[in-house]
Amino acid sequence: MKRVFIDGSAGTTGLRIRERLAARRDIELIALPEALRKDTNARRDALNGADIAFLCLPDAAAVEAVSLIENPDTAVIDTSTAHRTAQGWAYGFAELPGQRAKIAGSKRIANPGCHASGFVALIAPLTHAGLVGADALLACTSLTGYSGGGKKMIADYEAEGRSPLLDAPRQYGLSQAHKHLPEMAAMCGLAHAPAFMPIVADYYSGMEVTVPLFAEQLKGTVEDVKAAYRALYAGPVVRYEECDEGGFLSAGALSGRDDMTVSVYGNAERLLLVSRFDNLGKGASGAAIQNMNILLGADETEGLVI
Repeated sequence: MKRVFIDGSAGTTGLRIRERLAARRDIELIALPEALRKDTNARRDALNGADIAFLCLPDAAAVEAVSLIENPDTAVIDTSTAHRTAQGWAYGFAELPGQRAKIAGSKRIANPGCHASGFVALIAPLTHAGLVGADALLACTSLTGYSGGGKKMIADYEAEGRSPLLDAPRQYGLSQAHKHLPEMAAMCGLAHAPAFMPIVADYYSGMEVTVPLFAEQLKGTVEDVKAAYRALYAGPVVRYEECDEGGFLSAGALSGRDDMTVSVYGNAERLLLVSRFDNLGKGASGAAIQNMNILLGADETEGLVI
C-alpha cells in the first residue's frame, strides 16, 4: 500500500483528488488535522513520509513544498504552474509521444494546466508530425466553467445578489499574459504563443478548447490531421471522436468526468480543432490521478470516471 499526501487538500483540485482516492484500497491517505494543515513542520513530515505527494497549492507555496522534501523516494505531482516548463520535471500529459515513459521514470511530474491541456492535445501531435510548423501563428479560444477559478470564483458565481455581469460569458486574459501560455508554446514546440481567448461562463465545470486553422497553415491534409489524432488518441482517457449535437457542441458534455475527446470540424478551407473535457478532470485532478497510476504501474483509469 502506497502512502499519499495531498498538500492543499482544501482547494477544488485537492478536494476532487481526495474524492477520487477515497475508495482506493491500494492507497493510504496521510491527513493532517485542520490546525496543522498550514504548519510547515507538519507538512514537511507528511511530504517526506509519502510515496507520492500531490501539490495543490499556489506557485510560490508549491516551490516551497518541493524544498521541504528530503526523501529521495518521494514522488511529486505538482498541479500548480510552477514547474511545467522546468528542467528535470516531466510534463504530465501521458498521451503525447514518449511522455508516458517519462512520467513513469520520474519523481517530479508537473500536471498540465486546464486550458493548456486542451491546446496541447490539439497542436502537439500536429507539430510532432510536421503538419504544423514551429513558426505557426495560431489562435485559441477556451470556454470554461467557473469552478476553474477556484473557491473565490465559485463563491462569486453562486452568491445571492451577484453581479448581473456574471449572467453572460466573460472573456479574460486580455493582456495576453495568461499563465498557461508558456507551457502551451513549449510543449507544442512553437516559437510563438497563440493569441489566446479564455472565456468563463455561468456553469460549474466543463471545458471546450478550439483552435481554428486555414488549410494553408497545414503541411498536409485534413485527413492527415485526423490520422495523427487517431494514432495517439484511441482511449481509454483521450479519444478521437466526431460528435454531433444537432449542430452544436456543449462545453459541459464531459462535466464530472476524467476523459477527453478530440475532434475535427470544418471544411476543405477552414478547420476547427476541438477538445472537450472537464476542467477539474483531465484538466486537473483526473490527470493528476492518471499520472499517479502510471507511477504506480497501475491501470491508468483506476479511480477515474470515464
